[in-house]
Amino acid sequence: MAEIAAELVAVERKLWEGTATSVTAQTLEGEIGVLPGHEPFLGQLVDNGVVVIRTADGEKLVAAVQGGFLSVSTEKITVLAEVAKWASEVSTAEVEALADSEDEKDRDLADAEKRALARAQEK
Repeated sequence: MAEIAAELVAVERKLWEGTATSVTAQTLEGEIGVLPGHEPFLGQLVDNGVVVIRTADGEKLVAAVQGGFLSVSTEKITVLAEVAKWASEVSTAEVEALADSEDEKDRDLADAEKRALARAQEK
């Protein structure tokens, strides 16, 4: 299967860098799946979105993201998010606490994290 260099970076840390067979992200234009050989593209990520990376090793990585950009070149796919958190780092109790918050941003983050958890559980 074809592969391409990819990375997921948030403002506070680099979450992952390696070789991917596909990257799926939610942009303002809609959800986009990127495969090796895709035309160059720059898209704005939605707030409270989900990014799915399928690695060359067959692993599925799922992250909740808050804003940022998806950059696709002929050599690399880069997801640059304002905030990103792996689905594996999210606890159900944390999501419930955020969902009950009076702060709208916390509730939005809880929604993104719930969707990331659900996507991580899909095959």
